[in-house]
Formats: sequence, structure tokens, C-alpha cells
Amino acid sequence: MNRTLSALVLLLLAVIGIGATYFVQRINAPQIVAQQRLLESRKLLDLLPLEAYDNQPLEQPLALTDITLSHSTLSGGYRATRDGQTVAILLRSQTQGYAGAIELLIAIDATGKLLAVKTLQQSETPALGGHLGDWPNAWLQTFTGKSANGPTDAGWALKKDQGQFDQIAGATITSRAAISAIHDALRYFDDHRATLLGSGT
Repeated sequence: MNRTLSALVLLLLAVIGIGATYFVQRINAPQIVAQQRLLESRKLLDLLPLEAYDNQPLEQPLALTDITLSHSTLSGGYRATRDGQTVAILLRSQTQGYAGAIELLIAIDATGKLLAVKTLQQSETPALGGHLGDWPNAWLQTFTGKSANGPTDAGWALKKDQGQFDQIAGATITSRAAISAIHDALRYFDDHRATLLGSGT
């Protein structure tokens, strides 16, 4: 009898424990999801200083038109604001590299100057074009401050192609693809400036 009673007590305690755990998880689920989303957002948006914006750019995607560009395709856009003023436009750009698709997140300020570029996805050759995926990325930082017209169209190329930019060592095709995609995004910004910036500029 004592063994049966002990077994029932243990079973009851197990059921209560499982029920309590389930209840706590259900209560905390929205907060956990929100925190996970915030962490994912922060990882994606770490090309912008945290204090530079006070909205949640990924929660308010922009409706982009004419997304097929000369050398790339835009797959999304976001507006980062602070105190209601646009501080950056973020464009997700996809282009073809040496070994497959390259996806970049390109941040442009309200004047049309490049703030930063981050590689979101790439499958380039490790130790060569694969360096494009490093973060932070010294090569991608060389584009900071550039605009669609600065340098000129001819300057938006590798030095070996009579342009202004060095290439990633041993990765000519990867470098050309990234340069063209960044230039495409800057030109897109200039062509769609009013729509991208919105009224809070």
C-alpha cells in the first residue's frame, strides 16, 4: 500500500511539475519571442550604431518598385529613423558571385552616402572570395562615404578595370559583383530618394 501511495505521490508531483513548467513557458513565450527577434534584428542591423536609430526598421519593410537593377536585384528595404527623422535606408541586394548568390545589406544615409555594407549570405571560395563574409569587413569598409556619383561611373570598378577600388586578393569576380551591387543600390537610392526617405526627413 505504501509503495502504491508513494508511486501516486511521485506521479502527482511529476504532473504538477510538468504542468507548472508548461504554464510558465506559455506565460513567458511572447517575451522570449520578442527577445529572440530583438537579438536577430540587432545581429542583422549591427552595421548601424545602436544609438543611431530608435525605431525597429525590420518591422516596417519598404515597398520597393523597379527592383531588378543593372547588376543585382533588391529583395527588401527598410527605413531607420531617430525622433521621426530618417537616418538610413537599408537595401537588401542580391547579385551573382563566383560560386553562387551573394546577398548584401547596404546602408545609405539621407544624403545618399554609403554608411556601411554587410554580407548576409555568400558561398564564395573559402580563403579567397569567402572573405567577403567576414564581419567586420575591412574591404567593404573602403566604400564608406561613397555615393552614386562619387566616384564617377567609370570609377566604380576595380583598379585592374581602370576603376578606383582594390579587389579582394584572388577574388576578382567576387569583388566585381560586390562593387556593382553597391553602386546599383546607391543609384537606386538616388532614383527613388523621395519615396525611400518618406515624409519624416
